[in-house]
Amino acid sequence: MSITIFMLCLYLNIAYSDKNMSDVGFMFGGFFKLGGASDQELKNSNMSAQEIHTDGGLSEAGQVFYNLPLQFKNSNTTSVFSFSTTFIFAVVTTDPRFHGHGLAFAISPTRFIPGAQPNQYLGLFNSTSDGQSSNHIVAVELDTDQDFEISDIDDNHLGIDINSLKSANRSSAGYYNDRGVFRRIDLSSGEPFQVWVEYNSTNQKLSVTIHRINMPKPETPLVTLKRDLSSCFSEFMYVGFTSSSGSNSSHYILGWSFRMNGQAQEIHLSRLPDIPGLLDPNDMGGGGRVHKKILIAILSLVGAVIFLILIYGVVMIVRRRKFIQVLEDWQVLYGPHRFTYKDLFIATKGFREGQLLGRGGFGRVYKGILPFSNVQIAVKRISHDSKQGMKEFVAEISTIGRLRHPNLVRLLGYCRRRKELFLVYDYMPNGSLDKFLYRLPNNSILNWKHRFKIIKDVASALLYLHQQWVQVVVHRDIKSANVLIDNDMNARLGDFGLAKLCDHGNDPQTSRVAGTPGYIDPEIVHSGKSNTGTDIYSFGVLLLEIACGRRPVETQTSPEKVLLIEWVLDCWDKGDICEAVDSRLGGEYVVDEAKLVLTLGLLCSHPIASARPTISSVVQFLDGDSQLPDNLLDLIKSRNFGGWSGQASSSLSSNFPTDQTSIASLTFTEPFASSGR
Repeated sequence: MSITIFMLCLYLNIAYSDKNMSDVGFMFGGFFKLGGASDQELKNSNMSAQEIHTDGGLSEAGQVFYNLPLQFKNSNTTSVFSFSTTFIFAVVTTDPRFHGHGLAFAISPTRFIPGAQPNQYLGLFNSTSDGQSSNHIVAVELDTDQDFEISDIDDNHLGIDINSLKSANRSSAGYYNDRGVFRRIDLSSGEPFQVWVEYNSTNQKLSVTIHRINMPKPETPLVTLKRDLSSCFSEFMYVGFTSSSGSNSSHYILGWSFRMNGQAQEIHLSRLPDIPGLLDPNDMGGGGRVHKKILIAILSLVGAVIFLILIYGVVMIVRRRKFIQVLEDWQVLYGPHRFTYKDLFIATKGFREGQLLGRGGFGRVYKGILPFSNVQIAVKRISHDSKQGMKEFVAEISTIGRLRHPNLVRLLGYCRRRKELFLVYDYMPNGSLDKFLYRLPNNSILNWKHRFKIIKDVASALLYLHQQWVQVVVHRDIKSANVLIDNDMNARLGDFGLAKLCDHGNDPQTSRVAGTPGYIDPEIVHSGKSNTGTDIYSFGVLLLEIACGRRPVETQTSPEKVLLIEWVLDCWDKGDICEAVDSRLGGEYVVDEAKLVLTLGLLCSHPIASARPTISSVVQFLDGDSQLPDNLLDLIKSRNFGGWSGQASSSLSSNFPTDQTSIASLTFTEPFASSGR
């Protein structure tokens, strides 16, 4: 997101000490607004802005830095000078569930940070530079989105970042009152907050304090870090702000003061600019949530304008009654980014056959390039004759639209036009896993290293869905066609049209069998109940499919090899399970890994649900953190003819750790989306 500055009131005062050129300070009394102008408006402020990146309007990032470098240490010493800065900021959102990623105060060796990206990188780093000591960047992040990839503690925290987004120290946003009691604050509430960042060169301590603007600065800092910063700083550095948000949020810096070798000048609230729609100068001490602006805006409307708006609203409701009844109830509830049909039509060249990537039970998928941004997308167009189309559409939006994991396909947004439904995803240029397994020539066969990495990626995605997200997500259609491969050969699980959600400790049920033949848990056919165990079964079939390089059911082969599971089990019985490994690999595979994958495939696809390991156990086995159970022989033999033995069952719990989503603890609720593909 580009940091954009609308300057309604701006003054800048720079004072240099007669004693030392390093003793410098400035006061900035304007404000920065996220999203929309150019840095031409800063030309008289000794500050400048740079647009970093835009992603089809979905995510934006930018930087604003003070133009002049500041001396942070002498050339003849390594000690960093003391410094102090304070600023007032506000994060204003139009949708409380989608409020961008946050902003950061940054100290950088360059006036702009090259290569920085939006989203979780906050305009500070990118996937390559994050964590590199050569960055020489010290930042204080005000993070409003939780990202598991960088171990964020929550979606409302402060952190001290030293060359990395994995904070050296961090805390949930809040402050300590005079009695030492922690009081939480909401960074994205729209309320203005004041932040102090102070470094004491004597004790080498960096401290960060945040509080509401209508109260004195707390005595106890929220976050401190005792560390010698000399290796992080050059002699001269630049100070400024970076930010990352989207179309639903705006970030403001309402005032800023900085001082080297001294205390930053206090920002006088009475001198802050009057920003229409954000701050009411008469309410600066009233708690921050300024509701008067709504009342003033309503009272300022003249009768004629109100009348025209009402007439227009009535006309639109009459003309679009059917559309509103179908769409608006769930659109307000789930609300990801909405694309216009025109943009998608242009992006896919009118949904030409030449743009077609594939087709499935619920429609076709087209490749496209968004106009004006050149972002590549994949557009899923839901079939007109799909009886369950709307339910599946809502399921996919409500599920994947809120999930965040590097091994899940990212949903960018949606479009609804009459009775047509569209989902817009990140484009995966390498296509699906089944293409690599079955539709490429032998000289392009997927090697074992990539196969094992794909298996671990899908397992990581399932662990997130079953145990790490705020709700349990049962995917219900895990198969090679739904595993997408990105540019770096990382696997991403996609297609959540059949997904079901429930709270941890519960599990949904459905009255219909859902999934793809060959991957469906046989217990579903009898019970009609889907749960995390049914996903484990499908994942087990997928493990065998990847290792053996063949589909779950092959009719054009010898009778003993028709069913993949039975063939692998037969090879295991003969004492050479690796006989089932894809012969096209030519023996180029890691034997121990192949045996592990095939054995896990048999365990996960066990016909008895209680014999299957949880996904957390599977991940531990694949990572080498746990060993397969000692009673492995009993567990696998128990699948023959349904001969599940009580002895094997009783020993299961000691070998496969259970969790709150395990089969034994599940209860079932009404179906969320139920239909087969």
